Amino acid sequence: MKFVEKLLEASRKNRSLLCVGLDPDTYLMPEMSILEFNKAIIEATSDVVCAYKPNFAFYEVLGTEGLEALRRTIGFIPDYIPIIGDAKRGDIGNTAKAYARALFHVFGFDAATVNPYMGFDSLDPFIEYENKGVFILCRTSNPGAKDFQDFADAGGRHLYQTVAQKASEWNTHGNIGLVVGATYPRDLVEIRKICPDMPLLIPGIGAQGGDLALAVKAGVDAYGEKAIINVSRQILYASSGKDFAEAARRAACGVRDNINLVLEQLRG
Repeated sequence: MKFVEKLLEASRKNRSLLCVGLDPDTYLMPEMSILEFNKAIIEATSDVVCAYKPNFAFYEVLGTEGLEALRRTIGFIPDYIPIIGDAKRGDIGNTAKAYARALFHVFGFDAATVNPYMGFDSLDPFIEYENKGVFILCRTSNPGAKDFQDFADAGGRHLYQTVAQKASEWNTHGNIGLVVGATYPRDLVEIRKICPDMPLLIPGIGAQGGDLALAVKAGVDAYGEKAIINVSRQILYASSGKDFAEAARRAACGVRDNINLVLEQLRG
């Protein structure tokens, strides 16, 4: 099954555009293994999400033990829910091929995040996996995004707009998506116009201050789909006590329901 098909099936089944970022921070989570923590979060939220997105940094920092926990975490996620490996890879030649193989074959992710700074040949080894999703960093949610992404060419087109346009041209297999932060809602509107049918992975809600309603309105396609609203800390650390999983579920249901309320308003 192609990534977009799997995404839409999960989204429709669970009536959700919510993606939970599985980013276990040992300084914030209860005193337990990250494997136990992830398992509890997944069991508490798997019926209200459209995807999960583990960020490699939180596993790599623990060395081989962390990477093994990541591998085992993937096994806890129901088969129908897509998993996005947030690794932000980007390199040339055989290195890019090795990165792609690691993410898609060794770990078995349904999609991955990639960095376009080195150009098409650094992304092509990922795009060649026609059934896998490839989310290109376009307009990232962090404040420093402006340092480079706001650069404009002689015609006034910003770098993030150029990335969106290039992604549209490269999307011959229909497996490319874009990462666009909720913290830049006006830019999100522009990018959706450039790529009307492409899935958009939208971080920045909650701890980073992005507005949920604006992100949903600007991010969905013409059918009210293909926006993947990622929330991590707001859900994972809704409680630091023994009730962390129950609190995570309440938080996830709240975000999912608020998204659906906005969608109902859009449908009028």
